[in-house]
Amino acid sequence: MRELFLLRHAKSSWDDPALSDFDRPLNERGKRDAPLMGEHLAKLGVKPDLIVASPAKRAKKTAKIVAEKLGYDAERIVWKEGIYEASPQSLLYLVCSLPAEAKRVMLVGHNPGFTMLADMLGDIAVDNIPTAGVVGIAFDAKSWDEACRSRGHTILFDYPKKLKEKETK
Repeated sequence: MRELFLLRHAKSSWDDPALSDFDRPLNERGKRDAPLMGEHLAKLGVKPDLIVASPAKRAKKTAKIVAEKLGYDAERIVWKEGIYEASPQSLLYLVCSLPAEAKRVMLVGHNPGFTMLADMLGDIAVDNIPTAGVVGIAFDAKSWDEACRSRGHTILFDYPKKLKEKETK
């Protein structure tokens, strides 16, 4: 069994037009939503063996916040430049090459690649992973190479707005 969690970075700031896209930080909503999603995932018992993240500033901060909430040592996060602006094919290749000993992996990155990958690998149409949203996909597979060549079962699709709507009901 393999589990893949695709976490899109939290909401970023567009306040400084001089900043490159790569260097955009989280905005206030992003700073609230990242810990909210980390706490939610912790309550669900999500314990990744490995977190691999884009080094873009907003993804990096999201990964560190969520890792802390999950009890995952942020020093162990693997930063992969190739996740930034990655095509779904590049992300699929990354999934295929994940280490065998990591059975539960979280990737932290960006759209549109993450949504397209979720739609390729999962069994429901996601259409869009909102900021700080997460899709979890389980595979009945012995290796990541086998998992990335099959369609898994979508076990989770949550995002801050959905969680907040549940709280008000």
